[in-house]
Amino acid sequence: MNDWPERWSDDNRGSRYGGGSASAQPESARVMRQVRRGPAAPPHGGVPQQPSYVDGQGHGDFTNARNTGYDSGYNTGQVYGGPGGGGGAGGGGPRPAPNWRRRIKWTAITVTTVLVVTTVSTYFWADSKLKREVDLSKVIDRPEEGKGTNYLIVGSDSREGMSAEEKKELHTGSADGKRTDSMMILHVGDNGDTLISLPRDSDVEIPSFVGSESGKRYEGTGRHTKLNSAYAEDGPELLVRTVEFNTGLRIDHYVEIGFAGFANIVDAVGGVEMDIPQDIKDTKSGADLKKGKQTLNGEQALAFVRTRYALAGSDLDRTKNQQKFLSALANQVATPGTILNPFKLYPTMGAGLDSLIVDKDMGLYDLASMFWAMKGVSGGDGKSMNMPISGSSGGNLVWDKAKVKQLVTELRNDEKVTVSSE
Repeated sequence: MNDWPERWSDDNRGSRYGGGSASAQPESARVMRQVRRGPAAPPHGGVPQQPSYVDGQGHGDFTNARNTGYDSGYNTGQVYGGPGGGGGAGGGGPRPAPNWRRRIKWTAITVTTVLVVTTVSTYFWADSKLKREVDLSKVIDRPEEGKGTNYLIVGSDSREGMSAEEKKELHTGSADGKRTDSMMILHVGDNGDTLISLPRDSDVEIPSFVGSESGKRYEGTGRHTKLNSAYAEDGPELLVRTVEFNTGLRIDHYVEIGFAGFANIVDAVGGVEMDIPQDIKDTKSGADLKKGKQTLNGEQALAFVRTRYALAGSDLDRTKNQQKFLSALANQVATPGTILNPFKLYPTMGAGLDSLIVDKDMGLYDLASMFWAMKGVSGGDGKSMNMPISGSSGGNLVWDKAKVKQLVTELRNDEKVTVSSE
């Protein structure tokens, strides 16, 4: 065994082992040498690269160590963290910045999901409330389909579900059955929407029809009567059949609302502002209104649209007031204060959908299309008019046949309406 010489000098030791002192005095604390491991031995008996040794001052035995300036950090204390190292116990390094892009992404996903779920839920809720009770397939001998969409909008004097107190408050009386208090055709097309009032006293012929309940065919006899009598005889299906027979215009959808439903919608939306053209006092409808701008509640609105005896023009003036009010109602419902306020929107939708009776093919999209068309008419994007009248016979209003024929042709072809009701 070889022993280290007792007095081996630094020069004799060579440079491989560092620069330790041979003095008897203790040296200052040394830093342990680090060993750099070279790569694994090359194949086929090659000579492996020898490890290099580096001291804590960055001085090594080999040239490559000097060149690279390798320092493990032991001599500064940074390996274990500290004021300069960060990440260790008691370290005061800065906190990482928040990932705003990630936060915004997940916020957008969450908001989108909530909106989609709310929209889908609202759609199915609203769709389930529609009363699809009118079967237009029972209507016989129908005119050919034209361009655009034609809605028959009916206000009935139905008192269904009303208490005695409500009937008294709304001045509806207690008559049995249902009659049509107002009737309108709304044409929705590409060349402007048109709203046409059909006076309830219009003179019409009752054609052949099939009973909505019995399924029995009733042949026409050429009998003439008021238009609202058709509804009283056999309901919506006969009314549609009579309108189509006397106009030659095909009705695509049917919408009906009763007294109570109408008043409830107005109250749900918070009332409707109207400019009343004159003082109105009608004991039969209950109207007691002063001329000028004012907000009508449900009771006042129903009285206003039903009033006829306090107006000089009777039924024709009443239909004009009905058009004005329905347009104002559509505008009121479409305001941001209603649409963006769920505490107004949902009660309004609920009141309206609970009150409507529609045909079996009516969807929410069709109903929305009708609503926006009425709003457009009131905003000047369309036209509102009465069915052209040429005179009267036996107290019934007679339509102007030439003008009606031209009007129906323009509607069927979805052309701009040029006919005037004056």
